[in-house]
Amino acid sequence: MAEHPTGARPASAKPTAAAGTGNAPETAAGNFLRNQIEQDLAQGKYLARHWSGQPGPAMQQRTGAPDPARIRTRFPPEPNGYLHIGHAKSICLNFGLARDYGGRCHLRFDDTNPVKEDQEYVDAIIEMVRWLGFSWQDGGEDNLYFASDYFPVIYDFAERLIQAGLAYVDSQSAEQMRANRGTLTEPGTDSPFRNRSADENLRLFREMREGKHAEGTHILRARIDMASPNINLRDPALYRIRFAEHHRSGKTWCIYPMYDYAHPVSDALENITHSICTLEFQDHRPFYDWVLEQLASLGVLDRPLTQQWEFARLNITYAVTSKRKLQQLVTEGHVSGWDDPRMPTLVGLRRRGYTPAALQLFCERIGVSKADSWIDMSILEAALRDDLDARAHRGVAVLDPLRLVIDNFPEEGEEPCSAPVHPHHPEWGKRDFALHRELWIEREDFTETPPKGYFRLFPGSKVRLRYGFVIECTGCDKDAQGNITAVHARYFPDSKSGTPGADTYKVKGNIHWLSARSSLQAEVRLYDRLFAEPHPDAGGKDFLTSLNPDSVRIVQAWVEPSLGQVDKEQSVQFERHGYFVADRIDHLPGKPVFNRSVGLKDSWGKPAA
Repeated sequence: MAEHPTGARPASAKPTAAAGTGNAPETAAGNFLRNQIEQDLAQGKYLARHWSGQPGPAMQQRTGAPDPARIRTRFPPEPNGYLHIGHAKSICLNFGLARDYGGRCHLRFDDTNPVKEDQEYVDAIIEMVRWLGFSWQDGGEDNLYFASDYFPVIYDFAERLIQAGLAYVDSQSAEQMRANRGTLTEPGTDSPFRNRSADENLRLFREMREGKHAEGTHILRARIDMASPNINLRDPALYRIRFAEHHRSGKTWCIYPMYDYAHPVSDALENITHSICTLEFQDHRPFYDWVLEQLASLGVLDRPLTQQWEFARLNITYAVTSKRKLQQLVTEGHVSGWDDPRMPTLVGLRRRGYTPAALQLFCERIGVSKADSWIDMSILEAALRDDLDARAHRGVAVLDPLRLVIDNFPEEGEEPCSAPVHPHHPEWGKRDFALHRELWIEREDFTETPPKGYFRLFPGSKVRLRYGFVIECTGCDKDAQGNITAVHARYFPDSKSGTPGADTYKVKGNIHWLSARSSLQAEVRLYDRLFAEPHPDAGGKDFLTSLNPDSVRIVQAWVEPSLGQVDKEQSVQFERHGYFVADRIDHLPGKPVFNRSVGLKDSWGKPAA
């Protein structure tokens, strides 16, 4: 069965300037789907359609009122795996177009292959569509469907094609059919069973339905043209025998429709106006149209018929989106699971800290094209930064702690300090914390031998403790191996930030700190890109050889007290370090766990903070 078109699709939002690695969409490409829809609506193409309230053939739909939806689109995943970033584009596109043009978008599971599909994937897909902020319940309609629910109608349509001489049962082996199919330059050869009578074909097909024939002995094919230059029109398969239990229909069926046949029929039953798929299905479109045209001629579908439109799938650097390769990463233990924050799956991106708004913004920015191009991972990361910058609460974390002792600060003394929850939202209030004699600072904020331009701590230097006092470094302690174990300093009591005396101290350095007495210990997972090369599977190479050995590093850090109160999946900015999210599974009150979502700026290829 052909892989179905649930890969990357164009975003629903209006396109913006080209993004990525220089392979920008052509000027008009970002609008071509919208332009087509607007043209169809201006011509009143779908005004005569009726909708009975449920999917069904022409006779059923004619009993309904005029369709209240100006257009109908669909997101049609096969439930055989977890959704990835490419599917996010498809979701945003289909639901967004329906929203913007007064239509409806259906969520339909194309579950026609019982061997690979499972309820686990159905549940996961439903959750992700909802998480992205979209709904198939609109205008009193609940447009959640399964292609397997159409099996009786799809089967009935197949019998009608047989009776009309448009389909036949082929009893060749798979090897014989493959050999007789021809090549791109040579026509195929007619099957010796191609001219069976309609009655014999119908009898054999019903016997297939009744389970009287073994797998591989017969297959139902469309009778089109074995000499067609388009191989997809050389009598393509419609049904195959498969004795497998279906996750939804159980053992009711032992024959299953091929995707290329079931998909156009499902679209038509649902009154879909614009069937949007990826570019590799362009050569399949003639068969899509053939199926619908024949069924309309037989009177079971009404015109205007659903029309298929194709666009280039999403290719994003530093990632793989092949289901087989993602499965391999999971099963071989290269990642912790489908929701590993390094994975391009939606569950992985969610756990990484990506937000629905960021993913929608990404889809808006990259637009849609009919030409293949690569989008750089930095565009996705920038969308997350732009979303979180305006709304993520701020906090301090020390990821590589080094003890700082302020020798002239009272042993049991405490100085209250505060900082804004967000620098651009004073109405959000302040976060309070205390300064004590012993603090934690980042190890890289001290050196005994400073290089030129180093404005942080070294013996004799002065810096400001952010939101606190100016201090002067007086020296450091070392262990027997010469490792620095603590830094010593003295503070200037009249230099506290926000007081009149602060302005009398002019220092270039400003460092972050936490109280060793009141800060909380936290597990911080420093995630980076899973692959070290932009095109890990280019040219058919083993993508596993491109794995980034530094894609995750786990540290025991210290965080300010306010960060111990955040909820799971809440995003925060660790000042200086980037945006982090409280892990949606492992984060607990009093035992915080944070995942790095993205740095404050694009630093790929540079040493991590």
